Amino acid sequence: MKFTFLIAYCLFFLSGCQTDHGKLRVLASLPNHLHEISGIENVSGSSLIWMVNDSGNDASVYAYNVVTNRIEKELSLTNAENNDWEDLASDAAGNLYVGDFGNNRNNRKDLAIYKIPKLNTISTNETEAIKTTFYLEDQKEFPPKRKQRNFDIEAFLVHDGNFYLFTRNRSSKFDGTVKVYRLPVAPGDHQATLISSFKSCANKSGCQITSASLHHTSNAAVLLSYDKVWLIEDFSEEKLKNAQFYEITLGHRSQKESVTFKNDSTLLLADELVGFRGGNIYQLPLNKKN
Repeated sequence: MKFTFLIAYCLFFLSGCQTDHGKLRVLASLPNHLHEISGIENVSGSSLIWMVNDSGNDASVYAYNVVTNRIEKELSLTNAENNDWEDLASDAAGNLYVGDFGNNRNNRKDLAIYKIPKLNTISTNETEAIKTTFYLEDQKEFPPKRKQRNFDIEAFLVHDGNFYLFTRNRSSKFDGTVKVYRLPVAPGDHQATLISSFKSCANKSGCQITSASLHHTSNAAVLLSYDKVWLIEDFSEEKLKNAQFYEITLGHRSQKESVTFKNDSTLLLADELVGFRGGNIYQLPLNKKN
């Protein structure tokens, strides 16, 4: 009797935790293989959403069908390791980019981005990626003092032949500062140039940037945190420098580390499964009145 009551209580409790998703609509609970999801991208010309898991998982990208909730394809990168894959980006030509630049402890010297050319034309299950390695212009210590640890990167996008990288501030004296670096989209080793910084918000648990995406037709960009989205209309360096963003509060907090555009007016977001919470893909209409 006590066991039955306990099961009923747990089901009621878990159901209550999962029902209120604020402005988000749950599209599906992700397959077990994607419960450590760290990046999603809607690549031009594809009907599938491409996804990756974070550190310690296979060096593979997965083609996910939102309608059937199935992984349609796994594509392994033969010359890559998943040290800490944290985001995906694409360009208008249909190339996919994998950001291996997660740096929680601010001590990495092997930051990299992998390019998968013409992703939608690859018919095999393996491919060799084109590798860009880079270093951050202003990082001199590995790691720096705790109050200066703002060199973790978990978000990027591609615009006009450059990567734009956004830091996830892990400093002990968190004040919401996000640093923005520019890096050329080119193979080889390059310096990532610090071009600007802005303040997201002051609450550390909800203001760290975890993903970014650009819609190549409308030129709108978004940044993501655990409970917010920042919209940048008509993305440009000038708007980054002047912090010309529109903040959308989601009304739901979870470990959201993945965002992409479904179309010019709708976002797709995903969160990691932590305990019994998360592990979903969500839809969000981009409505400033929300």
